[in-house]
Amino acid sequence: MVVEMSGDDEILNLLRKLLSRPERRIEAKTGLEVDSVGPESPNGIYIFNQLNGKWVLQQVDGDHLKPWEDGLYVVYFDNTKCPACRAYDMYWYPFVKLFGRTFKDAHFIIVLCDWFTRECNSSAARNSFEHFDIHASPTTLLLSVENGAVKAVRKLEGVKRIDQLVEEVSKFVNESTAKGVAGSG
Repeated sequence: MVVEMSGDDEILNLLRKLLSRPERRIEAKTGLEVDSVGPESPNGIYIFNQLNGKWVLQQVDGDHLKPWEDGLYVVYFDNTKCPACRAYDMYWYPFVKLFGRTFKDAHFIIVLCDWFTRECNSSAARNSFEHFDIHASPTTLLLSVENGAVKAVRKLEGVKRIDQLVEEVSKFVNESTAKGVAGSG
């Protein structure tokens, strides 16, 4: 007997899958490299490695994310229990891989918790949500850093398509450049 599912049933099954807690989570250890960060990933701060196209778990414990050099920081605040974040992933990862290199001195980062600061197994990620005052997910935070200091900040809340990300990041870079901060190339 074949049971056909209606569109509504398929959507409900997809939502259940997206909202369910992963059965097995990857062990949280600094230096872990993954193709993408998702519900099975340990909470923490991930940095994109342009050379091998992998996301590296950089920090689990400690203080909030701190820029380590001058340039552009594009930070995705992600929650494993966030259906909108899973939708945003479809745009975020291609954006970083396709357009990441077009922005000079750009660093792409994911700060991952299960649910904001209430459910987070990483003090570094939890402290980053608090420090940058993030209360919606997904949120993409743009930082422009010059001489070790943050010179410009912009928050983009909600799901953004690839074209919107390119437009918003380019606009931010151009405005920052006009003020004498990081440029694009």
